Amino acid sequence: MKNHEKHQHDKHNQKQNEKHKDHSAHGTHSGHNPSHGQMGHDHHKMMIEDFKKRFWISTILSIPILVFSPMIQGFFGYEWLLPGNAYIIFGLSSIVYFWGGWPFLKGFYTEVKSKGPGMMTLIAMAISVAYFYSSATVFGLEGEDFFWELATLIDIMLLGHWVEMKSVLGASKALQLLVSMMPAEAHRVNGDQVEDVKLEELQKDDVILIKPGEKVPADAIIVEGESYLNESMLTGESKPVKKGVDQKVIGGSINGNGSLKTRVEHTGKDSYLNKVIKMVEEAQKTKSKMQNLSDRAAKWLTYVAITVGFSTLAIWLFLGFPFVYALERMVTVMVIACPHALGLAIPLVVAISTAVSAQNGLLIRNRTAFEESRKISALLFDKTGTLTKGDFGVTRIESVNTEYPSAEVLRLASALEQSSEHPIAVGIIKKVKEDNLTIPALEKFNAITGKGVEAKVEGKEVKVVSPGYLRDEKIDIPKDAYSDAAETVVFVIINGELAGYIALADEIRPESAEAINIFKNNNIKVLMATGDNEITAKAVSEKLGLDGYYSEVLPHQKVEIVKKLQEKGEFVAMTGDGVNDAPALAQANVGIAVGSGTDVAAETADIILVNSNPQDIAHLILFGKATYNKMIQNLIWATGYNAFAIPLAAGVLYSSGFVLGPAIGAVFMSLSTIIVAINAQLLKGKMKKKSNEGS
Repeated sequence: MKNHEKHQHDKHNQKQNEKHKDHSAHGTHSGHNPSHGQMGHDHHKMMIEDFKKRFWISTILSIPILVFSPMIQGFFGYEWLLPGNAYIIFGLSSIVYFWGGWPFLKGFYTEVKSKGPGMMTLIAMAISVAYFYSSATVFGLEGEDFFWELATLIDIMLLGHWVEMKSVLGASKALQLLVSMMPAEAHRVNGDQVEDVKLEELQKDDVILIKPGEKVPADAIIVEGESYLNESMLTGESKPVKKGVDQKVIGGSINGNGSLKTRVEHTGKDSYLNKVIKMVEEAQKTKSKMQNLSDRAAKWLTYVAITVGFSTLAIWLFLGFPFVYALERMVTVMVIACPHALGLAIPLVVAISTAVSAQNGLLIRNRTAFEESRKISALLFDKTGTLTKGDFGVTRIESVNTEYPSAEVLRLASALEQSSEHPIAVGIIKKVKEDNLTIPALEKFNAITGKGVEAKVEGKEVKVVSPGYLRDEKIDIPKDAYSDAAETVVFVIINGELAGYIALADEIRPESAEAINIFKNNNIKVLMATGDNEITAKAVSEKLGLDGYYSEVLPHQKVEIVKKLQEKGEFVAMTGDGVNDAPALAQANVGIAVGSGTDVAAETADIILVNSNPQDIAHLILFGKATYNKMIQNLIWATGYNAFAIPLAAGVLYSSGFVLGPAIGAVFMSLSTIIVAINAQLLKGKMKKKSNEGS
């Protein structure tokens, strides 16, 4: 990494750390070593188990409470009373209130202490009013008890919290897929011995052997050997880079055909694990704006419930009604004010969207960004490994001599390339293997300095050369040899005559064109920023029909591009996979990292694409819109029910002879909850529909 890039990167990391502090509304663990992460993970699992246990036990205890409740019996028209019926219900409800409702009572204390009343305050207030009023009716106060409402309210709120927490764990399981992208072991050189050790056992200055085709396990300096390394995910350079003694190799890059001995500079496993741990913690703690909106709704409902509740009590007393009647009106208002539906409205949508997204290859780290994705108006892609495969592969094989068909041109050329680790050679050999061709033997191999290679294959003189060789030998280059400016072309000469040519390029992903069509149909501008040269950038842009491109771009310039787009009023999403994309990913309104990319890219992004498929971004935007709509629908339904029920419970229609009794209020509340739950489930169908539209 160049010095100014490194400086940019360091400054950016500092900014990111500050950004992450802001992101996490509830604080984070200090330190992110693997044991901390495991503790955080285990703690989360314990909390899920705790909510699950409280939910099931409270639900089981709620069954007899419902069955023996006089209100329920009156509603369904049956009578089944045991000796001491009221005391049995009181005893069971006390367990549900104190044990099942404990997380909410504890949460209420925390919210009040931090002067931020929210969902926990609303739940705690409703269950406490219901419990203490109902308990008073058991011991002599006139009025109906609310025990069954208390029990079902606690059950549903426990279910909502359990479902939401489970969804976050589901996402963190999916994050483990990213861990597997790093090698698990390294080959440590110990004298004449080579031993396989786990990555966490590597120490600075250890010498490790990196075999051909393996991933580099840690940042290191080459002490022996040379090879081509694929660093496209780190640097944005699509062609593999040749490295020799005293040059640095980056952890996570892929070694070519040469063996390397390297001395470890930084061990990569810890930093990678730390990143994953941070990601899991953020997924657990980052509350989206919509989640905060439900808390704000809960805060206002708390104020409304207290104000309307006490006003109701005062007005009925003022009108000369008995205290017990006025108190029942007040309690009905305060219990109805905590809708079961609000407790499920957002958690269900969040749980379903997080789980469905993970199944579809989208890991959501920042829920706010996920919901905001519906606003994206401009999408800036890094080229290498995002729109393209990041591999140097054969795009065309053409024959110019009827004696040698294209398959024969490829087969004979492969004989000369089989022992080379040049990117062109690697691309040709890969194509030969894909086409199941047998590589012939060769003799009298010779390198033509700077121009190509030659050898004798099956009695024929074969040369694989650059266009420069053809010009020197006055051989005409076929007119259609260069159909694409992004291609590199090598020519195959057999017995002194041009037999054909092979074109290679960093191939465009087959999904890219379809994804870009979806973006354009949704009025989203698609732009590309790449470290590659102007010719290559232009060729890719024209082939995909992009709205614009930026070539030979340095990391800090990508940030400038994002800023300029934002200044023009665009809501920008940036997609990239390398260290060079990290600053821009942080600057963008929505940063999307490609899962096969680097730690740094993933650390600075809001959303990660596990499968590196640009079509998944299209699904993300469409699904983000659907998720947002579902949240709004559920909030409107949950709070709209209150706007209707609270005045009726307070008795605004008393003069017309109608007062919303606890039983009818409860029926409305149950219906509201069922509708919200069904509406959230419809989101699964939305994602399937969006996937089908995108494919």
